[in-house]
Amino acid sequence: MKKCNNCLLPETHETIQYDSLGNCNVCNQHTFKNEVIDWNSKKKELDNLIDKYRGKYDYDCIVPFSGGKDSTWTLYYLIKEYKLNPLVVRFDHGFMRPNLEKNIKNLSRKLGFDMINFTPNWKIVQKLMLRSFLDKGDFCWHCHTGIFSYPMWISIEKEIPLIFWGEKSSEYSSYFSYDDDEEVDEKRFDRYINLGITSEDMYFRLDEEFDMKRLKPYTYPPKEKLKKLNVRSVCLGSYISWDVKTQSNIISKELGWTGDEVENVPPEYNYEKIECYMQGVRDYIKYLKRGYSRPSHLVALDLRNKRITKERAKELINLYEGKKPKSLDLFLKFIGLNEKEFYEVVKNHLISPNQMNIDRGNAKLTHDFHHWNTEGDSNRDESKKIFDEWKDQIKTFGK
Repeated sequence: MKKCNNCLLPETHETIQYDSLGNCNVCNQHTFKNEVIDWNSKKKELDNLIDKYRGKYDYDCIVPFSGGKDSTWTLYYLIKEYKLNPLVVRFDHGFMRPNLEKNIKNLSRKLGFDMINFTPNWKIVQKLMLRSFLDKGDFCWHCHTGIFSYPMWISIEKEIPLIFWGEKSSEYSSYFSYDDDEEVDEKRFDRYINLGITSEDMYFRLDEEFDMKRLKPYTYPPKEKLKKLNVRSVCLGSYISWDVKTQSNIISKELGWTGDEVENVPPEYNYEKIECYMQGVRDYIKYLKRGYSRPSHLVALDLRNKRITKERAKELINLYEGKKPKSLDLFLKFIGLNEKEFYEVVKNHLISPNQMNIDRGNAKLTHDFHHWNTEGDSNRDESKKIFDEWKDQIKTFGK
């Protein structure tokens, strides 16, 4: 496969394009970020934005929060730099890890903030995971849509019009560029978040099994309600230069935030994606579909920042990508498929010119694997019926 001369991201990466020198558009955005953007001016814009909303509502802003590195940095920065009183909103996707929960408890006591935690109906989550995996080769639809929809509903309910998210998407892809005004709005939600499936679409894909009201946590609020409240939903990374490695070091030092082992992630990146014990499955699916996964993404960032050599980057990619994670067994129990069916689904979602490779061995077991919640198997007969119907549709209509 063709790869970027600079960061090694392959041609199967979403939104990637290469210039005449063989460098990718994400690398070129990084150059724009470092050489063109006036971050002092951006910081003044942030000052003005916060002044507009501070002290006028029950809370100064909402911070959607997972407890991972980016949302932790966002929360820390806003409290430390601006002394804001945020309402922290967490959407519990169902796979939170023990160390993450410890981090959050410590963080809440060191910083001090109010937090709402929402846990969606597991039975509905299972149906959503299976359906989105079959139709898109990505089981995380409930997480994508819930994380970005639910805080917006809280904004309306509590009348808190300012919402701060973390990094811009242009850190990793080119759905938006660094010179775009990337508001975290419905346009971004439809382009970048929901896999091209609205909650109304999902309602029909689930054969109207659940009332639409039960899909509200995954539904973006109406524009009229957001406009009436004069909502601003923005990335903190639009106003300050984002650097995950530096920021992770700061929150570790200042807050005692600790990283963790993640399946198929090199240990030097132990700050990455520690919040989900299905992350290994997600990355494995990506490798099977696209021929690369999280190590490529991580070394690409370090290559752009000149923190790693290409030789070491290639070594890490070879050592950690594509190994079957133990979490796959749990995932299959949760959605009710077997391993043969799993590979059949993934094969239907391959991104050309990648060829699926399942012979890379097994990933190392994480230290906390036996503490992950394993309750909540799917009904195998129901899942098999849905899978067989999906197969028939593929045969009839194609991919």
